[in-house]
Amino acid sequence: MRCVLSACECPYGRVSTGNEKGNGVLKSILVPIAREGWPFIGIFAIGTLVLFAISDPLGWAGVILTLWCVYFFRDPDRVTPSRPGLVISPADGVVCYVGKAPAPADLELGDAPMLKIGIFMNVFDVHVNRAPVDGKVSRLAYRPGKFFNASLDKASEQNERHGMVVEMADGTKVGSVQIAGLVARRIVCKTAEGATLRAGERYGLIRFGSRVDVYLPASAASLAVLGQRMIAGETVIADLSSAEPDRLGEIR
Repeated sequence: MRCVLSACECPYGRVSTGNEKGNGVLKSILVPIAREGWPFIGIFAIGTLVLFAISDPLGWAGVILTLWCVYFFRDPDRVTPSRPGLVISPADGVVCYVGKAPAPADLELGDAPMLKIGIFMNVFDVHVNRAPVDGKVSRLAYRPGKFFNASLDKASEQNERHGMVVEMADGTKVGSVQIAGLVARRIVCKTAEGATLRAGERYGLIRFGSRVDVYLPASAASLAVLGQRMIAGETVIADLSSAEPDRLGEIR
């Protein structure tokens, strides 16, 4: 039987059309690009034209690099879990550290060890960073430094970084630190002290390989496991409202 009612009236549910399926495929291909990436994409494109003027093989190499640059600055939408107490991953990448460690002194979170979760982003990951929790930005702190491989533990202390502290409605403070890596030379933080952020909201970007460390109250348990892949704005890395112990994991 053919349904002739509107989508909201049809008792058999919403009827999909070929156009809708086509639009879905198109949306999955045409991922938004971060605004900060367009100057770099333009430089790569101009460089490609110059390379084509020299030789076709060099030009095609430039095309590949330009496409990679577009891919690097992609900024897809994410679906963020919104239950109170959840801490959301601020970065795409692989968990490279889970343990107790004091927060950087410039965040002014005290000297006591906190739960630290480090997420390493390689040059193929989305590099747009997102707020881990709802709250007010109570502190921003930039510190110049070195450019060691961001997957190394010493990168947290010695590399260039930009820290942010978000104070939640109940007074809990969460630190999120953007750390430059071996290739990265520019950290972008697009929020300001006093601003209000929602968990999963975009607040910055790091160019070309880097890391984000999250600092939580010591009593929190990590739901992230070493080696696990994170999705910024979607993966839950901790639940401040839960008594669940730290999660363990294994490669299977």
